[in-house]
Amino acid sequence: MSDSNKDSNSNMPKFKFNAYWVYGAIFIVILALNFFSSGDLASKNISKNEFNEILLANDIKKILVVNNNVAQIFIKTEALKKDRYKNIVASTFYTRGASLFEYNFGDLQNFENSIEKAKEQKGLDFDKENTEKTSMLETIIGFLPFIVLIGVWLFFMRRMSGGGAGAGGGGQIFSIGKSKAKLFDKDTKVKTTFKDVAGLQGAKEEVQEIVDFLKNPEKYTSLGGKIPKGALLVGSPGTGKTLLAKAVAGEAGVPFFSLSGSDFVEMFVGVGASRVRDLFKQAQQKSPSIIFIDEIDAIGRARGKNNMTGGNDERENTLNQLLTEMDGFGTDTNVIVLAATNRADVLDSALMRAGRFDRQIYVDLPDINEREQIFNVHIKPLKLGEDVNLELLAQQTPGFSGADIANMCNEAALIAARKNKKSIDQQDFLDAVDRIVGGLEKKNKVITPKEKEVIAFHEAGHATVSWMLEHAAPLVKVTIVPRGQSLGAAWYLPAERMIVQTEQMLDEMCATLGGRAAEKIIFDKISTGALSDLEKVTKQARAMVTVYGLNQEVGNITYYDSSGNDSFVKPYSEETAKVIDKEISKMIEAQYVRAVELLDNNKEKLTVLAKLLLEKEVIFKDDLEKVFGKRPFDTAEDITEIAEKEDISTVTESAEENN
Repeated sequence: MSDSNKDSNSNMPKFKFNAYWVYGAIFIVILALNFFSSGDLASKNISKNEFNEILLANDIKKILVVNNNVAQIFIKTEALKKDRYKNIVASTFYTRGASLFEYNFGDLQNFENSIEKAKEQKGLDFDKENTEKTSMLETIIGFLPFIVLIGVWLFFMRRMSGGGAGAGGGGQIFSIGKSKAKLFDKDTKVKTTFKDVAGLQGAKEEVQEIVDFLKNPEKYTSLGGKIPKGALLVGSPGTGKTLLAKAVAGEAGVPFFSLSGSDFVEMFVGVGASRVRDLFKQAQQKSPSIIFIDEIDAIGRARGKNNMTGGNDERENTLNQLLTEMDGFGTDTNVIVLAATNRADVLDSALMRAGRFDRQIYVDLPDINEREQIFNVHIKPLKLGEDVNLELLAQQTPGFSGADIANMCNEAALIAARKNKKSIDQQDFLDAVDRIVGGLEKKNKVITPKEKEVIAFHEAGHATVSWMLEHAAPLVKVTIVPRGQSLGAAWYLPAERMIVQTEQMLDEMCATLGGRAAEKIIFDKISTGALSDLEKVTKQARAMVTVYGLNQEVGNITYYDSSGNDSFVKPYSEETAKVIDKEISKMIEAQYVRAVELLDNNKEKLTVLAKLLLEKEVIFKDDLEKVFGKRPFDTAEDITEIAEKEDISTVTESAEENN
């Protein structure tokens, strides 16, 4: 066979069997049998005069009265040889023994009286019978509403069970209790490996050991070790839990079953438990194997809480079956369960115990070094400019998850393309950070000159107070261009601390209140523009008093419950609530007064900075240094390091001014 024939055969549409064809064929056969066996095709309707002629000629063998209104006329065999009948037989689908004529006589009693009278007078020898007939078509039409209801029910059953034209043809109604897990094996190998997972060093070591156990079980069993039953990946959204599971699938080289917790959920009672049983049955048949359940909190929530459906809750039945399959009688198989969730606090304690999920692997937000590694992964397909500094970008993105960094790289590429650039520069990445953190720039937003002046002094107040306080985060950029819901914004470079002391939190609160304090000093009025600032400081103050125990009046006590069991119960008395409210208010007001004093002592510099902001709309760290001088709390090492990693756009602007 030639290559061209092979190509043409490969491009030909493949025949796909569909069960609906069988139903259609059966329906057509029933109609055909009913149509051809009824004799309607061979019967010719005749008038009263024609009937009387045939009757008086004594050619009638039998008269069959059907449903009391139609007479089927059967002609004698010898009479069929007459010319008047030969032409009719030849032009119809007449079969031997069928009726040749039909006569609609009207009133039955008159008809019977007339034929009996003719029979007596003429000595006719025909027979007469009465019968009731119903056609198959009439029967189907009578049952049509029920047929339609059954068809609609089958259609929805097929849809809910994931059936389709290419999913098995039979409607899938009888396989609704089967597992929906996707199987990845040697034929459908996952290409993601641990090299594609940047950062997450501790988490990778944990899951690499599981992969190594599956590849070399003798290394561990020779020492008496047992294969772990499961590992639970816990972390914030976007930190790479699912990516880590994909890497396990790519590295392990064993069958890998992947599905979501919601795949077990169904409207029918018992289906979730049935799918769990089927999933583990398939995994045991292919053991050693791995099962990955993403978003396991969909079925793993603690039992008995907020149960509005009674004891026979389908979700609880599914969870009970999962608990049994993971650690019950007859579960001594080489099947490891990986699961991921960002809601570990709501999971059932029986699911979390050793023997089911032996390991809980916490996937935290990446630190500065891990963020740089993640940038190195995501910039591979990008065309970068020479000025791109990944170390600075890692510094500029505190609190970003892996998903946020991937989104930022894509956003930077889109921004560069929008500007018709041939490569992505450092400024494009910084603009992407601003876009993600602050929202879309709205330069066409209508703002009066007076409002713009208030916004400028507000943002200058933030910048001034943060510059004067030791523990406040160093400023990077201030803008009065509206972004998202905000009319102005300030970007800082917070230090990544593992613990925060009281003085540090108070300095941050004071810097946050610097905007409203500046409005009070300059205009002797305050506005609604400080809403987000007030929300932030109120949350900080409440956390200091009720969570971290950093208030002397309330003392070393916390009202925070990590298990979330006291969501409907206030864990303190009304008297304590009054003390808490009083201390929160006192703490916030003290920092506001402190901010006012700082700005009052530096009113001239505040005014210079605000006017500069009105002129440029965007100012950077070096602009603050021109107004205030070097920040007194930065060490020589910090100043050198920051100067080396200075914003590219700032350096460019300074060079243009010198020229």
